[in-house]
Amino acid sequence: MRMLRWSGGVTLLDKIRNDYIRGSFKVAPIAEKLKENRLRWYGHILRRPEDHMVKLALNMPTQKRGSGRPPTTWLTTVQKDMKDVNADAEIAKNRVLWRKRTRKADPT
Repeated sequence: MRMLRWSGGVTLLDKIRNDYIRGSFKVAPIAEKLKENRLRWYGHILRRPEDHMVKLALNMPTQKRGSGRPPTTWLTTVQKDMKDVNADAEIAKNRVLWRKRTRKADPT
C-alpha cells in the first residue's frame, strides 16, 4: 500500500482511504489475491493422480488435538475459500469452470 501511495503522490496526512487509492490504480486487495493463488494451487493438486505424494500428504490423518481452539490450518483455509466461491472438488476437474469460479480478484 505504501508503494501505491508513493506512486500516486498521496500521504497519510491527506486522509485518503486505501480503498480509493487501490481503485484508482485498479489493484485488487492482497487478501483476494492470496485466496485466488491458494485456490489455483489447490485445483492443481486435485487434478493430480491419487498416488501423488502431495495428494497423499493432504489426506494423511491428523493427531487428536488438545483442548482449546484448534489452530488454523492451510486446508481449513482452503475449504473456507472454496465455500466462499461456491466450488467443490468436482469442479476442479473442469479447468475452464474452475478458473471462472476462482479468478475474481482483478478489478477491471
